[in-house]
Amino acid sequence: KPVEYYEEKYGTFLYGLNRMYLMMEKQRNRGQDGCGIANVKMDVPPGIKYINCEKSIAKDPILDVFERSKGMASDKINKATVRQPRTSSTSSQEKQRIDPNWIKEKVPFTGELFLSHVRYGTDSDNSIERCHPVIRESNWMTRNLLLAGNFNITNNEDLFASLVQIGQHPRELSDTVTLLEKIGHFVDKENNDLYVKYSASGHEPRTCFSLIAENLNVARILRRASGDWDGGYCIAGLFGHGDAFCLRDPCGIRPAFYLANDEVVVVASEKPLIQTVFDVPEDQVLPLPPGQ
Repeated sequence: KPVEYYEEKYGTFLYGLNRMYLMMEKQRNRGQDGCGIANVKMDVPPGIKYINCEKSIAKDPILDVFERSKGMASDKINKATVRQPRTSSTSSQEKQRIDPNWIKEKVPFTGELFLSHVRYGTDSDNSIERCHPVIRESNWMTRNLLLAGNFNITNNEDLFASLVQIGQHPRELSDTVTLLEKIGHFVDKENNDLYVKYSASGHEPRTCFSLIAENLNVARILRRASGDWDGGYCIAGLFGHGDAFCLRDPCGIRPAFYLANDEVVVVASEKPLIQTVFDVPEDQVLPLPPGQ
């Protein structure tokens, strides 16, 4: 729904950010070494920043990330208020309103898609680079990929070797980078195949990329990328043009639950936190089936 819907119903343009903070707080037991949050805005014009990401390894990383993210957004919102001219129907105190289009384009963390993660470090390198979400950036919206997840890939060295074999030069031997580049490779292939198809049909480049955004087959990308993965994983991702996904290992080793209604679609690793944060009954929160 548009951003003004949440402002009218919940009294804030930061409904999504506030809910993500609550979800992170209620998953504090899953990791205290670091955290990160990312947001993607859909349907913004060229030249407007549409991906925001903040990470922290502070003593209280969840609070640090939220205070910085909300601080940036609130500063912008405070500058966005415009006064309406008085009319016969207005009171002596002028009403104030905020242009929702201005909010969407100018205020960080007011987009439609959110992705967050709390980190439980399994090695001694507790750096900001180890925090999720991780981003594979591109100047083409449909090639931007943001990834976060809980996983333990047991054949990471084999996957790394497969990337090298196709000509890539991964920057490090870690399962996070390997999975990001593994998915990214098939994102690139899907984009290239669709561009050739639409270009050959006579479409202009800009039209080609609009058609790619409408027809990108995310399920096919994930099937191709994950076919040789071995281990337990639950991975969520966002694309720059607005597609999103969550992928769970075929054996169901890593848990995942979801809620889908007319206001939100939410996926998390714990069922009770979704019930609590979104105030819904137990039967509305369902398990994400293994292998999907």
